[in-house]
Amino acid sequence: DKPSSRWELSDPPAWQFTRDGDRTVLALARNSAYKPPFRSPTGMAVLKDVTVSDFVLDVWVRSTKPDYPHRDMCLFFGYQDPARFYYTHFGLKSDNASNTIHMVNNADRRPIVKTRTDGTPWTEDYHHVRVVRKVDTGRIEVFFDDMARPSMTAEDKTFTWGRVGVGSFDDVGNVDRVVLWGRKVKPPATRTVVP
Repeated sequence: DKPSSRWELSDPPAWQFTRDGDRTVLALARNSAYKPPFRSPTGMAVLKDVTVSDFVLDVWVRSTKPDYPHRDMCLFFGYQDPARFYYTHFGLKSDNASNTIHMVNNADRRPIVKTRTDGTPWTEDYHHVRVVRKVDTGRIEVFFDDMARPSMTAEDKTFTWGRVGVGSFDDVGNVDRVVLWGRKVKPPATRTVVP
């Protein structure tokens, strides 16, 4: 199979299935050439044909970029189209753009995070990351390795449904496993896109 059989890819040539030790992984193997409509991640693989409201998304990821303050991997959720979605940026150091939860809503990304750690402690190993979403309260909880205590939280009710995905803002990395539990929903037949 090609990655595009299950994933909608922002830049298909940047993604490949490859071996990493004894694992077969989905790799964002080079910087993506994708130019998003608004300031937001460039390396995106969004799961096809599954739209959820409430969900738990578990992913095992490995950043293959050397350390620098914005070294990252991202998870996408509430994805409706390239101009409307949430994402969590697992960045090495926290600032307004890094190690935070963002919303893209027909405008450049903006942080919506309420609580977070000082940064994501990347190593050369795989890490277990999780997003928990409850649309009735707007609650978003994000976890990195420690599944008992969120590393980031937010509350927002803008997007109550959408697809999920993996990737990076502008780095490279590997995705080993993706497990999604959720309430499957059908997107509305028509959507209004605000210019």
